[in-house]
Amino acid sequence: MSKNIAIIGAGNIGTAIAVGLASSSKFSAADITLTRRRLPLIESYREKGFEITSDNKKAVKNSSIIILAVEPQQLDGVLHDIKASLNNKSHTVISVVSGVDITQIESIIGEKMRVVRAMPNTAISIGESMTCICSKNGDRETLELAETIFNTVGKTVTIMEEQMTAATALCACGIAFFLRSIRAASQGGTEIGFHAHEALEMAAQTAKGAASLLADRDNHPEFEIDRVTTPRGCTISGLNEMEHGGFSSAMIKGILLSANKAEGLYKKKSDD
Repeated sequence: MSKNIAIIGAGNIGTAIAVGLASSSKFSAADITLTRRRLPLIESYREKGFEITSDNKKAVKNSSIIILAVEPQQLDGVLHDIKASLNNKSHTVISVVSGVDITQIESIIGEKMRVVRAMPNTAISIGESMTCICSKNGDRETLELAETIFNTVGKTVTIMEEQMTAATALCACGIAFFLRSIRAASQGGTEIGFHAHEALEMAAQTAKGAASLLADRDNHPEFEIDRVTTPRGCTISGLNEMEHGGFSSAMIKGILLSANKAEGLYKKKSDD
């Protein structure tokens, strides 16, 4: 199988995928073609060894794996543009477009095409993505190909397609939620006496350590929390104050709202 990959729509997530894959041991920048209508915006990636072009059809013809990373409302036009260049025997299409299910993609490029949906996050650029994948009929061969790709840049879990919108909110949007919590912690650190850059470094490393505890030990967060709280101690006082302010509730509500928003991002052109 050819390793050549075309990433159609080299915006933030598309370029993050490209950088992550090129940093792995299984792909190189020369294997990856990036497309964007405004080429000057990705010209710097040519210097890093990637192929770049504004011609989606050319990119498809030179690749076996097609990663769709465009905005939801650009997708129909892109699919109509490339569908004549797609071959169901030699191409696999992987969509990372939010809110667009496989049936909607097949309605334009045909049901015989091998299509996988994937939802990575921008940590893919440093090999730390949480990527959720699914296929319409649980096609094992196609899912294994997607797993091979995304396991090189983080962790992958296979889910049902009806869970993909939820995965968008929890994993893709979730990056921003956790970053905002780190930012808030660093601001608290500044208020209690640290310089801003010191507080941010401390907060980021502390957050990394907390996540690593859960990943390495497979414990529930409350188990690890209990290990650092003591009767009448400073940790439990701080936690209770945050909960009085709605910390957990705000996070849950934010995830729910993002999921609802993600569900309505795509609208077929024929519905306009």
